[in-house]
This record gives sequence, C-alpha cells and structure tokens, in this order.
Amino acid sequence: MTAPVTARWSHVGLNCADQDATEEFYTRWFGFRRARVIEDGDVRVVFLRSGDVYLELFRSANPPLLTSGDDGPDHPGIARHLAFQVDDVDAFWREAEGELTLSLGPLAFDSVIPGWKTIWVTDPDGVVVEVSQGYRDQTPAELAAYS
Repeated sequence: MTAPVTARWSHVGLNCADQDATEEFYTRWFGFRRARVIEDGDVRVVFLRSGDVYLELFRSANPPLLTSGDDGPDHPGIARHLAFQVDDVDAFWREAEGELTLSLGPLAFDSVIPGWKTIWVTDPDGVVVEVSQGYRDQTPAELAAYS
C-alpha cells in the first residue's frame, strides 16, 4: 500500500491587462511582495508571495471574458472570487474607500457567525476580492450534522 499524496497550496495564476497595476494592488492592499520574475522573450511572469500563498501574474492583451460584480461570477469553471481575512473590515474600508471599487457590502453575517463581516472589491482587472473579518470553521460536532 502506498502512502497518500500530500498536496500543499501553491498559487493562483491571474491574467492581467497591466501587470504593474495588478502587482501594486496586491502588494499595497494585501501585503504581497515580489518573489520571482521570469522572462522569456515576450513572456513575463511575476510571482507575488504572502506567507505560503503565491499569486502568479501573467500579461494578457485579450479582452475580459466577462464582467462581474457583487461577490463574483457564478459561472461554473470560473473562480468566483479571491478572499482575504483582516482584523477589522471597517478600518480596511476607511483606508481603501475612494481608492478601491466596492462591488458589494459591507454585509454582516452575525446570524451565521457572530462578528463575521465582509466587503467585496475589485482588482484592476475586475477580479472580485472578498475582504472579511470574523470567519471561523464549524466544530467537528457541527459538521457531523451534514454527513
């Protein structure tokens, strides 16, 4: 019997109309830092890192496939949104208001998890990014109700 494969999160690849603007967005608002640049002819790929999470930025001259709002597109096969946790959504929004585009919120989900609050903003290419506070996993006993 072989041991199961252990997988670790690696990265999300994002297509960008303007790599510099996308890099600035994720470094300024979400604490990413440039980790690697790969250039091969006309191809340039920028890796951004925050802890163990990477974003891989690719240049793209193609028009957007779709536009989205609210909490992201609901089409199968397309990521709905990226999500980040902060200590205080209101403080984040006070700093970002006027500089970031709000697509939805703020919304409170106290009926699900007391203190859970979220806003959704868009990056320079229209990717919806959730910014949330207070999310917690269910306990094993709570999850057992769904087996």
